[in-house]
Amino acid sequence: MISYSVLAAMVGLTVGLAVPAINCDAQESELATVITCTNPVSGASWQILIDYHRATVDSNPANITGAKISWFDPNDRGNYTLNRETGNLTASVASSTGGYFRHGRCNLEKPR
Repeated sequence: MISYSVLAAMVGLTVGLAVPAINCDAQESELATVITCTNPVSGASWQILIDYHRATVDSNPANITGAKISWFDPNDRGNYTLNRETGNLTASVASSTGGYFRHGRCNLEKPR
């Protein structure tokens, strides 16, 4: 017969092991944030949603490290890289003529 204290310890250990591991580089004070990016040529702006907990950008799987966030957007077939230090955003898009790059600038300042 198992005592209640042993059973409680076993349940606590099981629950502790069930907690998912989170990439330490990707931990943020907020689990998700909306960032505004701007095309430096046209001035057009748009927003992206970065979910650090799910490691996604606009629901697309992303690789999030301390230095950069990169993802593939199937809508425009672009491979995006956001430099987390400078806010520079680069999109590399393949095409039958060899492909091209698009550049943007994202506001990474924390709201006050």
